[in-house]
Amino acid sequence: MSSTALLARTAAPRRAWLADLPVLAVAVVWGGSYLAAKGITTAHTVIAVLVLRFALVLPVLAVAGWQRLRALTARQLSGAGLLGLVLGGIFLLETYGVVHTSATNAGLIISLTMIFTPLAEAAVRREAPSGAFLAGAGACVAGVVLLTQGAGFTVPGAGDLLILGAALARTLHVLLMARIKAVQDADSLSLTTVQLGGAVLVFAVLAVVPGTGDSPWATAAAFGPAEWAGLAFLSVLCTLFAFFVQMWAVRRSSPSRVSLLLGTEPLWAAAAGIAVGGEHLGPAGFAGAALVLGGTAWGRRAVAG
Repeated sequence: MSSTALLARTAAPRRAWLADLPVLAVAVVWGGSYLAAKGITTAHTVIAVLVLRFALVLPVLAVAGWQRLRALTARQLSGAGLLGLVLGGIFLLETYGVVHTSATNAGLIISLTMIFTPLAEAAVRREAPSGAFLAGAGACVAGVVLLTQGAGFTVPGAGDLLILGAALARTLHVLLMARIKAVQDADSLSLTTVQLGGAVLVFAVLAVVPGTGDSPWATAAAFGPAEWAGLAFLSVLCTLFAFFVQMWAVRRSSPSRVSLLLGTEPLWAAAAGIAVGGEHLGPAGFAGAALVLGGTAWGRRAVAG
């Protein structure tokens, strides 16, 4: 083998890791979002908090990318708008679900996205997912089960079903990003802006419907410094950074690979709970963390192969 070919083979895994690291960072901040969302949201303020969360970053994005926004075609705008509607549904299901169930149940159920995405992708392609990938994903799910048993798994209720719906909606969102041809060559920042705008529109319409909870203005007026800090974390890192990276990564990797990396989210949620929430992991929890990491590495290799 020539030195050029050897260098090329060595550089390929390195480039893959460089593409994976931002996605892994998204999993870390999303893991911390459960504590942040629970700290600032109640059943009466879900829609208000979502309006504030998205509206904080949308003007910055629109001003920064105005020229590129104007360059989007009608097909690109409609494709990104569709993604925005799905995104709005994800956040509604997820936020109401977190309010009405435990963080333990939410972390466990949302991790099923790891299974739903490769199965849906295989169905679209009419191909069976590899046994190695399914084994890696299964190890991740088993690890999440062990990881979340420290707080106990309660009987599934309405909140659990909402989180299950959010996991299915996440799968749909990832697949649509990879398969809508109109958005494949468009600027990621512009597409993210249009998506967030579509989601804000959904939340704003719901906010004026009677009986949907407190208004964004009343909710914002009741916030103190801690609540504003939590909202900034959700807006800048968990929304702006996370979805920009996800769109960038899906077009350079595959939906299954991105979904598997994002599947480490419950691990980081547990880490945030220990460091900030004062939670503790027993032997089963540490074994679960090891399974999540090992299963993710195994599945990544299977997808790369």
